[in-house]
Formats: sequence, structure tokens, C-alpha cells
Amino acid sequence: MKRLIWTPKFQKASKKLLNKNPELTEIFKQKIIQIEENPFNPILKTHKLRGNLKGFYSCSINYIYRIVFELTIDLNTKEEIIVLLNIGSHDEVY
Repeated sequence: MKRLIWTPKFQKASKKLLNKNPELTEIFKQKIIQIEENPFNPILKTHKLRGNLKGFYSCSINYIYRIVFELTIDLNTKEEIIVLLNIGSHDEVY
């Protein structure tokens, strides 16, 4: 399992999204677990981003909502870290 870091922007955006769409709460929790276990699980439809978001990845919560994240390595522990950057609709995160 990899370590997750929730940026303040991700925390704020996820709270806002789930307050507006409480029906997404359970699927959101499942997707976070899946990302932590394997960010490239085919269920997530993870893909590299281009342009201004080059170097980041995106995965799907459902047809409408996406999570943008970065993969990095902790230089001290050599542990892979998943930094959760943003969440929202396609137009909100891209």
C-alpha cells in the first residue's frame, strides 16, 4: 500500500463535492482505497495528463468526476507517495 497525501486544495474540493453530492460518499471512499492500493487499477481509468498538468495523473470516480494526483518518491524512505491534488468535474480539474 502506498502513502496518500491529501493537499489542502484536495481536502477542500472533496468536502465541497461530497456536501453537494452525498450519494458519492461511498464510491469516493472506495476509489481512495483503490488509488492507495494500486493507482493504475483498470477500474480507475488512470491516465497521464498533458499541457499545464503534464507530470500528473487523473482517474475517474464516475462518468462526471475525476481525481488529479501526482506520484512521487519520499527521498528519505524511498516510499512511493500519492499526492491527491484536486477533485471535481472534467472542466473543474482540467
